[in-house]
Amino acid sequence: MLDKKSSFNGSESIASLVFLILGIVNIAFVLLICIYLIIAGLPAIKEIGIIDFLFGTRWASTATEPEFGILPFILTSIYGTAGAIVIGLPLGFFSAVYLAKFANKKVRTTIEPLIDLLAGIPSVVYGFVGMLVLVPAIQVIFNLPDGASLFAAIIVLAIMILPSIIKISITSLEAVPNEYELGSLALGANEIETCFRVTVKAAKSGIAAAVVLGVGRAIGEAMAVMMVAGNAANMPSLFESVRFLTTAVASEMSYSSGLQRDALFSIALVLFVFIMLINATLNMLLKRGGKR
Repeated sequence: MLDKKSSFNGSESIASLVFLILGIVNIAFVLLICIYLIIAGLPAIKEIGIIDFLFGTRWASTATEPEFGILPFILTSIYGTAGAIVIGLPLGFFSAVYLAKFANKKVRTTIEPLIDLLAGIPSVVYGFVGMLVLVPAIQVIFNLPDGASLFAAIIVLAIMILPSIIKISITSLEAVPNEYELGSLALGANEIETCFRVTVKAAKSGIAAAVVLGVGRAIGEAMAVMMVAGNAANMPSLFESVRFLTTAVASEMSYSSGLQRDALFSIALVLFVFIMLINATLNMLLKRGGKR
Protein backbone atom coordinates (compact mmCIF):
# COMPACT_ATOMS: atom_id res chain seq x y z
CA MET A 1 0.00 0.00 0.00
CA LEU A 2 2.83 2.35 0.91
CA ASP A 3 4.65 1.51 -2.32
CA LYS A 4 1.59 2.41 -4.38
CA LYS A 5 1.15 5.67 -2.48
CA SER A 6 4.81 6.66 -2.85
CA SER A 7 4.70 5.73 -6.56
CA PHE A 8 1.63 7.94 -7.01
CA ASN A 9 3.31 10.84 -5.19
CA GLY A 10 6.41 10.39 -7.35
CA SER A 11 4.35 10.45 -10.55
CA GLU A 12 2.51 13.53 -9.35
CA SER A 13 5.79 15.29 -8.61
CA ILE A 14 7.16 14.43 -12.05
CA ALA A 15 3.97 15.67 -13.72
CA SER A 16 4.08 18.91 -11.73
CA LEU A 17 7.72 19.42 -12.72
CA VAL A 18 6.95 18.79 -16.40
CA PHE A 19 4.06 21.26 -16.38
CA LEU A 20 6.21 23.82 -14.59
CA ILE A 21 8.96 23.47 -17.19
CA LEU A 22 6.47 23.78 -20.06
CA GLY A 23 4.96 26.88 -18.46
CA ILE A 24 8.39 28.46 -18.08
CA VAL A 25 9.21 27.62 -21.72
CA ASN A 26 5.99 29.29 -22.88
CA ILE A 27 6.75 32.40 -20.86
CA ALA A 28 10.31 32.42 -22.21
CA PHE A 29 9.04 32.27 -25.80
CA VAL A 30 6.71 35.23 -25.19
CA LEU A 31 9.53 37.22 -23.61
CA LEU A 32 11.87 36.40 -26.51
CA ILE A 33 9.26 37.56 -29.03
CA CYS A 34 8.75 40.79 -27.07
CA ILE A 35 12.47 41.48 -26.82
CA TYR A 36 13.11 40.68 -30.49
CA LEU A 37 10.25 42.91 -31.69
CA ILE A 38 11.43 45.77 -29.50
CA ILE A 39 15.04 45.45 -30.68
CA ALA A 40 14.03 45.13 -34.35
CA GLY A 41 11.21 47.68 -34.32
CA LEU A 42 12.50 50.63 -32.32
CA PRO A 43 15.34 51.75 -34.66
CA ALA A 44 12.96 52.53 -37.54
CA ILE A 45 10.55 54.38 -35.23
CA LYS A 46 13.47 56.40 -33.91
CA GLU A 47 14.71 57.25 -37.42
CA ILE A 48 11.31 58.04 -38.92
CA GLY A 49 9.91 59.74 -35.83
CA ILE A 50 7.13 58.30 -33.71
CA ILE A 51 4.64 61.01 -34.68
CA ASP A 52 5.30 60.66 -38.41
CA PHE A 53 5.24 56.89 -38.13
CA LEU A 54 2.05 56.44 -36.10
CA PHE A 55 0.07 59.41 -37.41
CA GLY A 56 1.37 59.76 -40.95
CA THR A 57 -1.32 59.16 -43.56
CA ARG A 58 0.85 58.09 -46.50
CA TRP A 59 2.79 54.86 -46.94
CA ALA A 60 5.21 54.89 -49.86
CA SER A 61 8.04 52.60 -48.82
CA THR A 62 9.55 52.18 -52.30
CA ALA A 63 9.30 55.77 -53.50
CA THR A 64 12.35 57.93 -54.26
CA GLU A 65 11.57 59.82 -51.08
CA PRO A 66 9.92 57.13 -48.97
CA GLU A 67 7.19 57.84 -46.45
CA PHE A 68 6.23 55.49 -43.64
CA GLY A 69 2.94 56.65 -42.16
CA ILE A 70 0.88 53.74 -40.80
CA LEU A 71 -2.24 55.55 -39.57
CA PRO A 72 -4.31 54.08 -42.45
CA PHE A 73 -3.24 50.58 -41.41
CA ILE A 74 -4.08 51.19 -37.75
CA LEU A 75 -7.53 52.62 -38.47
CA THR A 76 -8.29 49.89 -41.01
CA SER A 77 -7.40 47.18 -38.48
CA ILE A 78 -9.60 48.83 -35.85
CA TYR A 79 -12.56 49.29 -38.19
CA GLY A 80 -12.20 45.81 -39.68
CA THR A 81 -12.01 44.08 -36.30
CA ALA A 82 -14.89 46.13 -34.87
CA GLY A 83 -17.04 45.42 -37.92
CA ALA A 84 -16.33 41.69 -37.75
CA ILE A 85 -17.27 41.61 -34.06
CA VAL A 86 -20.45 43.62 -34.64
CA ILE A 87 -21.57 41.11 -37.28
CA GLY A 88 -20.06 37.90 -35.93
CA LEU A 89 -20.82 38.25 -32.21
CA PRO A 90 -24.64 38.35 -32.43
CA LEU A 91 -24.68 35.56 -35.01
CA GLY A 92 -22.32 33.41 -32.98
CA PHE A 93 -23.98 34.10 -29.64
CA PHE A 94 -27.57 33.40 -30.72
CA SER A 95 -26.44 30.34 -32.67
CA ALA A 96 -24.74 29.02 -29.55
CA VAL A 97 -27.82 29.68 -27.40
CA TYR A 98 -30.04 27.90 -29.90
CA LEU A 99 -27.77 24.88 -30.25
CA ALA A 100 -27.10 24.56 -26.52
CA LYS A 101 -30.63 25.08 -25.20
CA PHE A 102 -33.30 24.84 -27.87
CA ALA A 103 -32.14 22.69 -30.81
CA ASN A 104 -33.23 19.08 -30.97
CA LYS A 105 -30.65 16.31 -31.13
CA LYS A 106 -30.95 15.82 -34.90
CA VAL A 107 -30.37 19.49 -35.68
CA ARG A 108 -27.45 19.71 -33.30
CA THR A 109 -25.71 16.60 -34.58
CA THR A 110 -26.04 18.01 -38.09
CA ILE A 111 -24.86 21.57 -37.43
CA GLU A 112 -22.03 21.04 -34.92
CA PRO A 113 -19.83 19.04 -37.34
CA LEU A 114 -20.26 21.86 -39.87
CA ILE A 115 -19.07 24.36 -37.26
CA ASP A 116 -16.05 22.17 -36.54
CA LEU A 117 -15.40 22.06 -40.28
CA LEU A 118 -15.48 25.86 -40.48
CA ALA A 119 -12.94 26.04 -37.65
CA GLY A 120 -10.58 23.71 -39.52
CA ILE A 121 -10.69 25.44 -42.90
CA PRO A 122 -7.36 27.24 -43.65
CA SER A 123 -7.57 31.01 -43.89
CA VAL A 124 -6.30 30.96 -47.47
CA VAL A 125 -9.43 28.98 -48.45
CA TYR A 126 -11.64 31.65 -46.89
CA GLY A 127 -9.73 34.25 -48.85
CA PHE A 128 -9.94 32.26 -52.07
CA VAL A 129 -13.71 31.78 -51.80
CA GLY A 130 -14.16 35.41 -50.82
CA MET A 131 -12.10 36.55 -53.80
CA LEU A 132 -14.08 34.42 -56.27
CA VAL A 133 -17.58 34.80 -54.80
CA LEU A 134 -17.87 37.66 -52.32
CA VAL A 135 -15.77 40.30 -54.07
CA PRO A 136 -17.60 40.01 -57.45
CA ALA A 137 -20.96 39.98 -55.62
CA ILE A 138 -20.12 43.22 -53.79
CA GLN A 139 -18.98 44.77 -57.06
CA VAL A 140 -22.30 43.95 -58.75
CA ILE A 141 -24.63 44.71 -55.82
CA PHE A 142 -23.13 48.10 -54.98
CA ASN A 143 -22.13 48.98 -58.57
CA LEU A 144 -18.45 49.44 -57.73
CA PRO A 145 -15.42 49.39 -60.04
CA ASP A 146 -13.87 46.76 -57.74
CA GLY A 147 -15.43 44.71 -54.96
CA ALA A 148 -12.16 44.22 -53.05
CA SER A 149 -12.78 46.48 -50.06
CA LEU A 150 -12.96 46.87 -46.30
CA PHE A 151 -16.54 45.61 -46.41
CA ALA A 152 -15.46 42.34 -48.03
CA ALA A 153 -12.74 41.91 -45.38
CA ILE A 154 -15.27 42.51 -42.58
CA ILE A 155 -17.62 39.84 -43.96
CA VAL A 156 -14.81 37.29 -44.31
CA LEU A 157 -13.48 38.01 -40.81
CA ALA A 158 -16.98 37.77 -39.33
CA ILE A 159 -17.39 34.31 -40.84
CA MET A 160 -13.93 33.24 -39.66
CA ILE A 161 -14.55 34.13 -36.01
CA LEU A 162 -17.94 32.39 -35.86
CA PRO A 163 -16.64 28.88 -35.01
CA SER A 164 -14.60 30.11 -32.02
CA ILE A 165 -17.48 32.14 -30.61
CA ILE A 166 -20.06 29.39 -31.12
CA LYS A 167 -18.03 26.45 -29.75
CA ILE A 168 -16.74 28.23 -26.63
CA SER A 169 -20.14 29.79 -25.92
CA ILE A 170 -21.84 26.39 -26.18
CA THR A 171 -19.33 24.90 -23.76
CA SER A 172 -19.88 27.77 -21.31
CA LEU A 173 -23.67 27.53 -21.50
CA GLU A 174 -23.64 23.77 -20.94
CA ALA A 175 -21.34 24.17 -17.93
CA VAL A 176 -24.01 26.11 -16.02
CA PRO A 177 -25.51 23.82 -13.34
CA ASN A 178 -28.98 22.54 -14.23
CA GLU A 179 -30.22 23.53 -10.78
CA TYR A 180 -30.06 27.21 -11.78
CA GLU A 181 -32.53 26.64 -14.60
CA LEU A 182 -34.80 24.41 -12.55
CA GLY A 183 -34.96 27.01 -9.81
CA SER A 184 -35.85 29.74 -12.31
CA LEU A 185 -38.56 27.61 -13.90
CA ALA A 186 -39.94 26.75 -10.46
CA LEU A 187 -40.30 30.44 -9.71
CA GLY A 188 -42.50 30.90 -12.78
CA ALA A 189 -40.06 32.06 -15.48
CA ASN A 190 -40.48 30.62 -18.96
CA GLU A 191 -37.68 28.95 -20.95
CA ILE A 192 -36.65 32.12 -22.81
CA GLU A 193 -36.45 34.18 -19.62
CA THR A 194 -34.55 31.41 -17.86
CA CYS A 195 -32.08 31.10 -20.72
CA PHE A 196 -31.23 34.78 -21.09
CA ARG A 197 -31.63 35.98 -17.50
CA VAL A 198 -30.11 33.01 -15.69
CA THR A 199 -28.07 30.71 -17.94
CA VAL A 200 -26.47 33.39 -20.10
CA LYS A 201 -25.62 35.55 -17.09
CA ALA A 202 -24.01 32.59 -15.35
CA ALA A 203 -21.98 31.79 -18.47
CA LYS A 204 -20.98 35.37 -19.31
CA SER A 205 -17.31 34.91 -18.43
CA GLY A 206 -16.96 32.05 -20.90
CA ILE A 207 -18.87 33.95 -23.58
CA ALA A 208 -16.62 36.94 -23.01
CA ALA A 209 -13.58 34.68 -23.41
CA ALA A 210 -15.02 33.59 -26.77
CA VAL A 211 -15.22 37.24 -27.78
CA VAL A 212 -11.58 37.77 -26.79
CA LEU A 213 -10.51 34.84 -28.96
CA GLY A 214 -12.63 36.16 -31.82
CA VAL A 215 -11.00 39.58 -31.56
CA GLY A 216 -7.57 37.96 -31.53
CA ARG A 217 -8.26 35.97 -34.68
CA ALA A 218 -9.84 38.93 -36.49
CA ILE A 219 -7.03 41.37 -35.79
CA GLY A 220 -4.28 38.81 -36.45
CA GLU A 221 -5.57 37.46 -39.77
CA ALA A 222 -3.46 38.27 -42.84
CA MET A 223 -3.84 35.93 -45.81
CA ALA A 224 -7.63 35.95 -46.18
CA VAL A 225 -7.78 39.71 -45.65
CA MET A 226 -5.04 40.31 -48.21
CA MET A 227 -7.02 38.40 -50.84
CA VAL A 228 -10.32 40.29 -50.42
CA ALA A 229 -9.39 43.78 -49.16
CA GLY A 230 -7.42 44.94 -52.22
CA ASN A 231 -4.25 45.65 -50.22
CA ALA A 232 -3.95 49.35 -51.12
CA ALA A 233 -2.54 51.77 -48.54
CA ASN A 234 -5.61 54.03 -48.39
CA MET A 235 -7.36 55.64 -45.47
CA PRO A 236 -10.19 53.30 -44.48
CA SER A 237 -13.43 53.56 -46.42
CA LEU A 238 -16.09 50.86 -46.46
CA PHE A 239 -16.09 50.24 -50.21
CA GLU A 240 -12.49 51.07 -51.09
CA SER A 241 -9.36 48.96 -51.22
CA VAL A 242 -7.50 48.99 -47.90
CA ARG A 243 -4.55 47.43 -46.13
CA PHE A 244 -4.44 46.05 -42.58
CA LEU A 245 -1.45 46.04 -40.23
CA THR A 246 -0.98 42.32 -40.79
CA THR A 247 -1.18 42.54 -44.57
CA ALA A 248 1.22 45.49 -44.62
CA VAL A 249 3.89 43.24 -43.13
CA ALA A 250 3.02 40.15 -45.18
CA SER A 251 2.85 41.92 -48.54
CA GLU A 252 6.27 43.62 -48.43
CA MET A 253 8.49 41.54 -46.20
CA SER A 254 9.68 39.23 -49.00
CA TYR A 255 11.39 42.02 -50.99
CA SER A 256 12.08 44.61 -48.29
CA SER A 257 15.50 45.87 -47.23
CA GLY A 258 17.09 48.65 -45.23
CA LEU A 259 14.73 51.16 -43.62
CA GLN A 260 11.72 49.59 -45.32
CA ARG A 261 12.41 46.25 -43.64
CA ASP A 262 12.98 47.94 -40.27
CA ALA A 263 9.68 49.80 -40.69
CA LEU A 264 7.88 46.50 -41.27
CA PHE A 265 9.30 45.19 -37.99
CA SER A 266 8.05 48.40 -36.39
CA ILE A 267 4.57 47.66 -37.77
CA ALA A 268 4.79 44.19 -36.22
CA LEU A 269 5.74 45.81 -32.91
CA VAL A 270 2.77 48.18 -33.11
CA LEU A 271 0.47 45.26 -33.91
CA PHE A 272 1.85 43.29 -30.97
CA VAL A 273 1.33 46.20 -28.57
CA PHE A 274 -2.12 46.78 -30.05
CA ILE A 275 -3.19 43.17 -29.40
CA MET A 276 -1.74 43.25 -25.89
CA LEU A 277 -3.67 46.43 -25.06
CA ILE A 278 -6.93 44.98 -26.39
CA ASN A 279 -6.48 41.75 -24.40
CA ALA A 280 -5.56 43.66 -21.24
CA THR A 281 -8.59 45.95 -21.63
CA LEU A 282 -10.99 43.07 -22.21
CA ASN A 283 -9.57 41.09 -19.29
CA MET A 284 -9.91 44.13 -17.03
CA LEU A 285 -13.54 44.55 -18.07
CA LEU A 286 -14.16 40.85 -17.44
CA LYS A 287 -12.71 41.08 -13.93
CA ARG A 288 -14.84 44.12 -13.14
CA GLY A 289 -17.92 42.30 -14.45
CA GLY A 290 -17.07 39.26 -12.34
CA LYS A 291 -16.75 41.34 -9.16
CA ARG A 292 -20.09 42.99 -9.82
